[in-house]
Amino acid sequence: MSMASQPRVRVMVVEDSLVVRQLLVHIIASDPRLVVAAAVSSAEEALQEIGRVQPDVVSMDIRLPGMDGLEATRRIMSEHPTPIVVIADSIEDSSLKISMNALRAGALTVVEKPVGLSSANYAGIASTICTQLYIMSQVPVVRQRSFAPWRERTTIAPPRRDPEWSAARPSIMGIAASTGGPPALAKVLGALPADFSLPVLLVQHMGAPFMEGFASWLNGLVPLKVRLAQDQEIPAAGHVYVAPGDRHLLLSPAGTLKVSAEPHLGNQRPSATMLFQSMARSVGRRGLGVILTGMGEDGAQGLVELRQAGGYGLGEDESTAVVYGMPAAASRMGGVNVSLPLDLIGPRILRLARGEGE
Repeated sequence: MSMASQPRVRVMVVEDSLVVRQLLVHIIASDPRLVVAAAVSSAEEALQEIGRVQPDVVSMDIRLPGMDGLEATRRIMSEHPTPIVVIADSIEDSSLKISMNALRAGALTVVEKPVGLSSANYAGIASTICTQLYIMSQVPVVRQRSFAPWRERTTIAPPRRDPEWSAARPSIMGIAASTGGPPALAKVLGALPADFSLPVLLVQHMGAPFMEGFASWLNGLVPLKVRLAQDQEIPAAGHVYVAPGDRHLLLSPAGTLKVSAEPHLGNQRPSATMLFQSMARSVGRRGLGVILTGMGEDGAQGLVELRQAGGYGLGEDESTAVVYGMPAAASRMGGVNVSLPLDLIGPRILRLARGEGE
């Protein structure tokens, strides 16, 4: 079926600034995949109209008069579940915090707000907004995720593994997520105590301007210390090192962190696969890799290599993943020892870190 014959994705724009609203309408209207179904200036108006308009995706401003975008996200997700893309000002702390909380409330991703046609990165920002609206419109969202009765799934034919595996306690953990990642990461890392025995290296796909805000948001939610990784630092137990925006995070053979501008891998920088590959090379069987919700296949090949080096792979189960893309690919390719629902991942990590094996 050709692109032209597909119905366009219907977007509802919620934005109080007339200038930005017109700019967004212009950006969306000029993308052949999308059509503006409605453009409103307040959350109240959005809630009033959404049932009638029935958009495929909502572009949500976070700073609105009256009800803010966070509350609007909560209400939409409980009354008319619709994929929501938050359009946020990347430089204002207050808007960043609200954006991160909107991701917890059910929004799927945050993208940078466009400023004026003349701004340097206008084309890039416009293209990101359209692509994210299009992709997210395809994500099935539900009122309240109902968890199917769950049974533990281990992958078929795991790579041959040393029977002594559990004796090789992991010395470092890598964790990766994309769409739906922030609340999933908050839940998994929130289950680990402040004196957790491993350093944690984290890859979350998100626009570069939001990474610092994301790290500080996460730091405020979990017992571990969370911040952006710095090149050449020595990772310490109980600390979470977040890949900075548009940079790979790798573990060097010497055990130090490497923040790298090497080319994108599979359109991703940071790349979860490159993180897991570096762990496979540097720590081998002492590496623990975790892959959560996300679109696409980033991380899968890296986890396969980590397991081949004797390490351990944990994947999020389909029953809880917002988008069962990355963990599905890792599981299908044999990069995952076991798939677990989100609530069980933190406790399993704790057992593995204590050397209790499976």
